[in-house]
Amino acid sequence: MMAAAADGLGSLAIDTTQLNMSVTDPSAWATAMNNLGMVPVGLPGQQLVSDSICVPGFDPGLNMMTGITPINPMIPGLGLVPPPPPTEVAVVKEIIHCKSCTLFPQNPNLPPPSTRERPPGCKTVFVGGLPENATEEIIQEVFEQCGDITAIRKSKKNFCHIRFAEEFMVDKAIYLSGYRMRLGSSTDKKDSGRLHVDFAQARDDFYEWECKQRMRAREERHRRKLEEDRLRPPSPPPIMHYSEHEAALLAEKLKDDSKFSEAITVLLSWIERGEVNRRSANQFYSMVQSANSHVRRLMNEKATHEQEMEEAKENFKNALTGILTQFEQIVAVFNASTRQKAWDHFSKAQRKNIDIWRKHSEELRNAQSEQLMGIRREEEMEMSDDENCESPTKKMRVDESALAAQAYALKEENDSLRWQLDAYRNEVELLKQEKEQLFRTEENLTKDQQLQFLQQTMQGMQQQLLTIQEELNNKKSELEQAKEEQSHTQALLKVLQEQLKGTKELIETNGHSHEDTNEINVLTVALVNQDRENNIEKKSQGLKSEKEALLIGIISTFLHVHPFGANIEYLWSYMQQLDSKISANEIEMLLMRLPRMFKQEFTGVGATLEKRWKLCAFEGIKTT
Repeated sequence: MMAAAADGLGSLAIDTTQLNMSVTDPSAWATAMNNLGMVPVGLPGQQLVSDSICVPGFDPGLNMMTGITPINPMIPGLGLVPPPPPTEVAVVKEIIHCKSCTLFPQNPNLPPPSTRERPPGCKTVFVGGLPENATEEIIQEVFEQCGDITAIRKSKKNFCHIRFAEEFMVDKAIYLSGYRMRLGSSTDKKDSGRLHVDFAQARDDFYEWECKQRMRAREERHRRKLEEDRLRPPSPPPIMHYSEHEAALLAEKLKDDSKFSEAITVLLSWIERGEVNRRSANQFYSMVQSANSHVRRLMNEKATHEQEMEEAKENFKNALTGILTQFEQIVAVFNASTRQKAWDHFSKAQRKNIDIWRKHSEELRNAQSEQLMGIRREEEMEMSDDENCESPTKKMRVDESALAAQAYALKEENDSLRWQLDAYRNEVELLKQEKEQLFRTEENLTKDQQLQFLQQTMQGMQQQLLTIQEELNNKKSELEQAKEEQSHTQALLKVLQEQLKGTKELIETNGHSHEDTNEINVLTVALVNQDRENNIEKKSQGLKSEKEALLIGIISTFLHVHPFGANIEYLWSYMQQLDSKISANEIEMLLMRLPRMFKQEFTGVGATLEKRWKLCAFEGIKTT
């Protein structure tokens, strides 16, 4: 099969595929999508490189006009062949493993392999630098990953020509240029070689490309023809020939207002054709007479339209005067707000906005008044034109109405000039204020900025001082409590030392036994504990906040599930998970304030001595 395909190639011309390609051909659509830079859908083969790296195909729509044969882009100097891909984009190539061989990429520091200009419709590539022991099966195994191969023509020397099914597959094959091909794991020179893949010129590729170009040109011509036919205005209906029957029908149509325009064109064409003669002159005269009767109807229609236009003008003028009165009221509001009585109470930003709004409304008011004056001038000119045709009594009335209108117009103009004068005065006052602000030197501005900065720093320092004072007060209260505890413990130690001395003297004098001494020690410890409990009870107060009640509830439940007690560090670590800001000292002070609920016990001897807190609330309830 390969040999038969190779015989049909003939000087790089690969055997031709089907030339009559419809618009719905998937291969043609895949080529068009690749030319547009889109990923072809549903094409077999492993994708060695993304389609964005591939060179975009030749645009088939270039220089293809209706009735002009396609230009051969292979002629040098035309510049229709697209340029090669930019060399600045660095493509990271990886090792490609096949069943029979392995492809190793070239050194990325070396320049990329050069290629010739891409022929139009190129589907054939030249592959050089093949190993001497490379077979057609190995070549097909390597290059079928780029796409469907239609034919392979291998030379006795170390090169071959491969033709693919689509144009974008050539770009993927060009990607393999520069790879070193090694057959299996052999290190022999005959089993290795550096591939050089380049575009090849084939007659069949160029012929297929020309056929596609012609097909697209035909489709374009057909599309343009359809578009021209769609946009062409419709031809006028054919005019029937003159006859007595048609003349009678046309006379009836001329009397009908709805069919008059159609009938008058037929009458004009008959007269221009020369259908008038001695026999038909009377009929044509009656038709011309009926056409003349429509003049009165047209004049009446014109009079009605003029009356409608006058009414519309009057409505427009009335609406314009209403708008102008509202503008006058708005401007009066702005002028009243700019007076000293109300102006002093507005801020700078509000004053600025009021000035802007006032200027804008005055400009609109002036434009509306000019438009209204123009309408009135036009009316006066029309009235002056009609004076020559009217009677002297009417002239007198028109003169009086003209004088009244002129007086009203002068009054309106006077008002507008007064409003403009007020606006100019306000603008002068604003300019004076802006000048006074500009007279402020840069030193004053910098001083204001420095004062603001210092005020901000002072506020920050005051806040820091307040926080530090609060911390100091808390520390002072903690120190006072610690001093009180220390003094209390020292007093207890002194009492214990005195009691021990007294007991020793009693033992020496009276000679009591060891058991008596133990009883005395137990009594002294009980007395000390009693004194401590009394002191704690004195110090204990009621709950200060809801937070303390919540803490007592949590601590009591925690100690209830620990019947042998828990040290303060264990309890603090549990409470810190609920409230990270709580301290161990705060928990211990809270436990000491409630001796009837919590008691402290010592366990262990020597270095293992440990203080534990227990829940004793249930014991107190049982005893009571």
